[in-house]
Amino acid sequence: MDLPLSLDRTSGTTLQMQLCDQLRAAILDGRLAAGTRLTSTRALAESLALSRNVVVAAYDELYAEGYVEGYHGSGTFVTRDLPPLPKRTRPEPAGAPRWLRTPAPPELDMLEDDPNLIVFRIGRPNTSLISAETWRRAWSDVANQLPPSYYGSPAGDDRLRRLIADYLGRSRGVACESADVVITSGALQAVDLVARATLRVGDPIAIEEPGYPSARRVFLARGAEIVPVPVDVDGLRVEELPDGDSAPLLVYTTPSHQYPLGARLSIRRRLALLSWAERCDALIVEDDYDSEYRYDSPPLPALAGLDQAGRVVYIGTFSKVLSPALRLGYVVAPPPLRERIVRLKRLSDYHTPWPVQRALATFIESGGLERHIRRARRHYAEKRRIVADAFRPVAELTTLRGLDAGIHVCLELHPALDAQRVIERAHRAGVVVESITEHYLGAPQLNGLLLGYGGLTLDQAERGSAILASAIREEADDSPCVYAHRPGLINQTPTI
Repeated sequence: MDLPLSLDRTSGTTLQMQLCDQLRAAILDGRLAAGTRLTSTRALAESLALSRNVVVAAYDELYAEGYVEGYHGSGTFVTRDLPPLPKRTRPEPAGAPRWLRTPAPPELDMLEDDPNLIVFRIGRPNTSLISAETWRRAWSDVANQLPPSYYGSPAGDDRLRRLIADYLGRSRGVACESADVVITSGALQAVDLVARATLRVGDPIAIEEPGYPSARRVFLARGAEIVPVPVDVDGLRVEELPDGDSAPLLVYTTPSHQYPLGARLSIRRRLALLSWAERCDALIVEDDYDSEYRYDSPPLPALAGLDQAGRVVYIGTFSKVLSPALRLGYVVAPPPLRERIVRLKRLSDYHTPWPVQRALATFIESGGLERHIRRARRHYAEKRRIVADAFRPVAELTTLRGLDAGIHVCLELHPALDAQRVIERAHRAGVVVESITEHYLGAPQLNGLLLGYGGLTLDQAERGSAILASAIREEADDSPCVYAHRPGLINQTPTI
């Protein structure tokens, strides 16, 4: 029993009665649940600097009232057969207090998790592909060490930072050292740290349209003015970025696999974007969230690998390649900005948890990460083939975007199809998908659905895609105007 008991020795009420009243109140409001063992009379008397007789008398009073019961040699307990008592609830301020005048951030719409449904959730990988033996060895290495008695560096574990820097140099062509890497609690924290380090209220920033809603909300929460920039089959339309005095302070982009349409930013546009940033004294935030998964096309160099002027912040995450449950990401930034990010990281959570960093470092050092990526790439390539094949029967009604990379695709629908009705039909048949609408800041320019296939089994991907294709066909059959405008889409589904 560990209760905040406070006795007033100047009160006209006896200490025995005060103690009895406070224990009774704790039982009635649920702080002391039925069956809870009370502190012994001797120990409670010592902790409150009371005579033991005072405590004994208070316990006797509660016993007489039926609130406690005693067992010889076992102690005193709150009576086990008390009727259910209401728990205390936290008080709420009356009205709207002035410290809540700032609008609350919008709630994210989350797809339902139901084991009886096939859920095409974006950003969810298949963790069953991770080698359980290698994973256990990595955590065994951590378990064999006692945690340090000191706070770690806000920048992260030195060993993990070195391994990430080596990995980025090999796989993404990013020239960096361990000192350039800051470990974060996922990519979203990295975005928030960059925003806090660079933005003032009202600063304009450019974001892809459509784009990543969570990143957009982070920038909005920091008071930024959002400048949406359209994307096409070659990614961000750099020529649409404002120039000169109206140029945004920074541009947030997902060049390897545009979120959510899946386009890859062409090399011509990558170079143009870097040139724009240098000309306009702007910063590029490159979110490389799932660049490990590419299939038919050779990898394009990261913007950070092409950067010669220190204009790119590179953000990566282990959420897609391993698991979002790890909450582990990283950011590589130019030195002056990196120092600000480290200071802000210290203020937000001091540092990312030590055990997770150490376990991941061991996993990478053993070669487990790169073996996993090779295995996962083959698995996801097979899964995307299954998804592509499933929509061939409705090729005149759909276009698949983003098949070259990543673990999700955008399914563009014929303009005359009602996406929400397709979603509802699919849901009744046991499949959950989301519309692309939320990813637009303005009016949606594309009629489509987003299919995150990473977390599905091969069988679920096949059945779910077939059910969704059937829902699309049924909706088209019930909408005569669809076939009246058959040329609306030119199908671009590649042969796989």
